[in-house]
Amino acid sequence: MNDSVSKTREHGGDPKAVEARFGVPKDGWLDLSTGINPIPYALSACPDPLMHRLPLQKDMDALLAAARRAYDVPEGAVIVASPGTQALIQLVPSLFKPSTVSIVSPTYGEHAPAWRSAGHQVVEVAKLDVSTPYGLVVHPNNPDGRVQTVAGLLQRADEMFAKGGGLVVDEAFCDVVPGLSVTPHAGREGLIVLRSFGKFFGLAGVRLGFAICSLTTAERLLEKMGPWAVSGPALWAGTQALNDQAWIEATRQRLQSDTSRLDNLLCRAGLIHVGGTDLFRLVETTDAQALFEKLARSGILVRPFGTHPTWLRFGLPGDEAGWQRLAAALDI
Repeated sequence: MNDSVSKTREHGGDPKAVEARFGVPKDGWLDLSTGINPIPYALSACPDPLMHRLPLQKDMDALLAAARRAYDVPEGAVIVASPGTQALIQLVPSLFKPSTVSIVSPTYGEHAPAWRSAGHQVVEVAKLDVSTPYGLVVHPNNPDGRVQTVAGLLQRADEMFAKGGGLVVDEAFCDVVPGLSVTPHAGREGLIVLRSFGKFFGLAGVRLGFAICSLTTAERLLEKMGPWAVSGPALWAGTQALNDQAWIEATRQRLQSDTSRLDNLLCRAGLIHVGGTDLFRLVETTDAQALFEKLARSGILVRPFGTHPTWLRFGLPGDEAGWQRLAAALDI
């Protein structure tokens, strides 16, 4: 009996999903289908007691203090830790009475279904529509890296709050462009900021995320999540990584250098740059499906998009062997 339940929405990060079609590569998969840092933060061994006991409040306090410093969260804002940002994506729409939400699209595919499941009508828009009480924007956007102005986002949040609604800003990829973050302005009613831990730190399996919001919103989120929502090992891992400012700054510089190298490879391969962040690049080509299959036959998995058949998204190789494999597969 197969106890797994498959989802209809596709995501990167699962080479096994294409092995039935392309087989198992002799050199293993080079998975470039996600926007996750391929060189993760090096955690020390997790202390055994964290695996044996329930998380303590002091563990949570240490994590939240580290997150406040790392994300430049103002004193007036409350940080809610969760078992991954995906959990917040599912929960946040349920905080509000069903209405209409405008979602800047195309974007990460889990937002719209979550709002629909909570009874909201979803309107996909090219730019934020203040005629709806609720809005959602991924900033920088996944997959094209579009960015908004901080002033513009704050104005939209205030306008939507005045209509009885508010704005959700998903900053899953904002660690690489901290100057564009609205997090330092969080705490006002009508604005909820989501931050992802796993992507930038390369520790997606830890399952840790944050909502940064007003006290009123935080209390409702915490009530829905219940006690001990975040595991002790996740609290410990997040505290270690978020406190390591030297690693954070060095990683931002390395990712910037690596994406420049990736841009060069993709340009030499004749691919049109559409956008991205310092964790991934989106390109366009009329032969996207053929290129996807060619790369897969070489054991390299990239991210195709059924709704945009000319797009492919490339993550970053994590070592020199990966860079050489990608260059060879692109015939460069």
